[in-house]
Amino acid sequence: MFSDKLFHSNSFYFLGIGGVSMSALAQLAHEKGARVRGYDASDGPFVRKLRENGIEVSLNGEQEITEDTVVYTGAIPPNNLQMDAARRAGKRLISRAEFLGAVAEEYPHVLSVAGCHGKTSCTAMSVHIFRSAGREFTCHIGGEDSEFGNYYCAGDRYFITEACEYQRSFLSLKSECAVILNIDRDHMECYRDEADLIAAFSQFAKSAKTVVVNADDTRARELAHTASFGLYNGDYRAVDLRAEKEKYSFTVTERGIPLVRIRLRAAGKVYVYNALAAFAAARSYGLSAQEIKRGLEQFRGVKRRFERVGSLCGVPVICDYAHHPKELAAAIQTAKAASNGTVRVVFQPHTYSRTKDLMEEFVSVLKETENPIIYKTFAAREAFDGAGSAYALCANIPEARYVQSPEQLKARLCGALKKGDIVLVLGAGDIYEIARSLVLPPKR
Repeated sequence: MFSDKLFHSNSFYFLGIGGVSMSALAQLAHEKGARVRGYDASDGPFVRKLRENGIEVSLNGEQEITEDTVVYTGAIPPNNLQMDAARRAGKRLISRAEFLGAVAEEYPHVLSVAGCHGKTSCTAMSVHIFRSAGREFTCHIGGEDSEFGNYYCAGDRYFITEACEYQRSFLSLKSECAVILNIDRDHMECYRDEADLIAAFSQFAKSAKTVVVNADDTRARELAHTASFGLYNGDYRAVDLRAEKEKYSFTVTERGIPLVRIRLRAAGKVYVYNALAAFAAARSYGLSAQEIKRGLEQFRGVKRRFERVGSLCGVPVICDYAHHPKELAAAIQTAKAASNGTVRVVFQPHTYSRTKDLMEEFVSVLKETENPIIYKTFAAREAFDGAGSAYALCANIPEARYVQSPEQLKARLCGALKKGDIVLVLGAGDIYEIARSLVLPPKR
């Protein structure tokens, strides 16, 4: 099934191998017979897992690269010393997106999930569906399913992957079925304007045979498509919604015909949309409603998506990857519905550019919470920009308080928490590990 050219006759050195997406690709290449090594700036759970699986990972940037091809992430700057050394040695340099596209070409069927929010959850839901239906597949996820993590291989017929819009990465993918969950203003440092962003999604969709879009999203539904989903519009709809502690059940209709009732185990209304998208995509591959139902009801969520990580001062602590204003609003709404007290929000902005571009929207959402705590920015790949800093965001919210260390965060929280409260920790940076370091783990 796999060409010698890509795997068995090649060797790969991954720069930034410890990232969630890169580590999944490295593991895939390793299992398919390629020689794989890599580098990352720091140790972490993905680095440790790769080492356990026999992949050498260096934390020292002076390592000599003997592999044929260097795969690098968008976080690696162009003047990186290892990149320079690889160029001088005549190595082939390809981006993570290009490598993902090459991997996808090795499979007869490619299902990819795009959108500014919900990609990881919808991709993981699709994996549970295909596994429940006994299909042969490999998956690559930009997050961690609570059961199988960021990579799972059960055969070589279908490839299920996330398709990211950052730096137009998804344009390197040729999909058989493309799912578009939503189109929102994000990563605008990569696009000239909103029209340019929409044009990129349109180009992504045109490369696919089947296109599934969110009919409730004003931008996504304008794209040429073969099927649609939504709560209010679309070929696939969720009707008779009921919620118990923010876990939803609903009946799926297909072009007006009731098919099956589904009860989700993950909390949050956003999962209903993701489930409908996965349902519609699975139907395009001929899966039955009962097969899809079984898979969706086996899905228990993904890490960092409304995940309870423990308790602090007797109060539950929930972490969510939300880093866009719409994601913040959805997570806060879910927490408020599940709480008997006050939702104590901790938010770590992710990148200066996003905070600066969406400052008004962030302020609008966070002003609706009680005394939010703003943690110092996770800059990722960006240089400091005061106009987009966490401190600037905090200054626009009179009730907010700024903290910049785990000790300050714990002191601020414990001084305010009361019985019945929930601590909701939001952000895509290192705030997750910081929160986990402060809490008592949940009882098993």
